[in-house]
Amino acid sequence: MAARILLVEDNPANLELVSYLLEAAGHTVLIAEDGQQALELACREPLPELIVSDLRMPVMDGFEMLRHIRTHETLRNIPIIAVTAFSMSGDQTRVMLAGFDGYISKPIVPETFVSEVEAYLRAGRRKAGPVADE
Repeated sequence: MAARILLVEDNPANLELVSYLLEAAGHTVLIAEDGQQALELACREPLPELIVSDLRMPVMDGFEMLRHIRTHETLRNIPIIAVTAFSMSGDQTRVMLAGFDGYISKPIVPETFVSEVEAYLRAGRRKAGPVADE
């Protein structure tokens, strides 16, 4: 089930690890270092099937990028997963209430990361309300 995945990450080490894991699983990975670059890449054809994004980035953060995507006619139904170091109590709920379809906390677990991401490819956009903190 190879997919076209847009990875939005400004940390070089995280970018290298996540892109390596996704590509090793057979996915095509597009890379953006901030939300503005992500918007530009997302609008190109073919569209990504999934966006995996950090939240804290220069130029445009993940929350602002999400707001733009959710109001864009062509992009609004692309699932977006937040992969973030925000892991305090309530952070997952805040991320989900903002409109992200999923939440994975950093540091990621390389052995399970790809299967976590692929679960969103199968599920598509989240239709129900936010999930509770675990």
